[in-house]
Amino acid sequence: MNALNAVKKYFANAFIIAELEIRKIRHDQTQIWVRMVQPALWLAIYGLAMSKLNAMSANIPAGLTYLQFMTPGVLAQSALFVAIFFGINVVWERDLGLLNKLLSTPASRSSIILGKALSAGVRGIFQAVAVLVLALILQVHLIMNPLGILGVFVVIILVSMCFSCVSMAIASLVKTRERMMGFGQVMTMPLFFASSAIYPISIMPSWIRPLAYVNPLTYSVDAMRDMLATGNLHSLPLDFAVIVATTILFLVLASLGLKKMIS
Repeated sequence: MNALNAVKKYFANAFIIAELEIRKIRHDQTQIWVRMVQPALWLAIYGLAMSKLNAMSANIPAGLTYLQFMTPGVLAQSALFVAIFFGINVVWERDLGLLNKLLSTPASRSSIILGKALSAGVRGIFQAVAVLVLALILQVHLIMNPLGILGVFVVIILVSMCFSCVSMAIASLVKTRERMMGFGQVMTMPLFFASSAIYPISIMPSWIRPLAYVNPLTYSVDAMRDMLATGNLHSLPLDFAVIVATTILFLVLASLGLKKMIS
């Protein structure tokens, strides 16, 4: 019974932290709108241009247009771009003394990290809805099954949590906003291009393919592509297992690093 109460308290603390973070979106929506621009450009300009060139038609799964193939990749990219800079917020909170106050509460370090990661997942959902709406405006044929859409949102939440934890773990090492911004910018493009987001792994240079297979973004893209485009769900259990395991791993690492933020 005590263990059950401890678990309830743990998740209650995490949800309180998440709710506090989500309030920031209500007070300042600028970041949400600004970060919708880049995914929109990738889908509306790059995607349409590549579709007209037919450059990928021979390499993508049969029966899919390039925009169908690319839309899940842009969904994953939008979540990545929101989450990977999340560590900057933690550094900012430390500089203002807010992190010290947070760590002095009864909430455990891991519940604090979990709460912040959950709020990153909510931000990712806003981005995902915008990308899906744009895809429908561009008349991209997607499988709009309610369970599939729910599954896509679950993947978006998990991948946002995963990369926000990566960002917070790095923030505990670099400890300044300037360095964190630099690391975020350095990481986003390699993570994006070393995944199956905009082209199949089969056409990658041989030295990049191993990176794609250990990149959690690849598995999130594949899961969403299965649910939105191909309808082939055979690899879905593996994709979810990898995403969940990676999220837990970086949640633990970010929790361990949180105390270093104030040392």
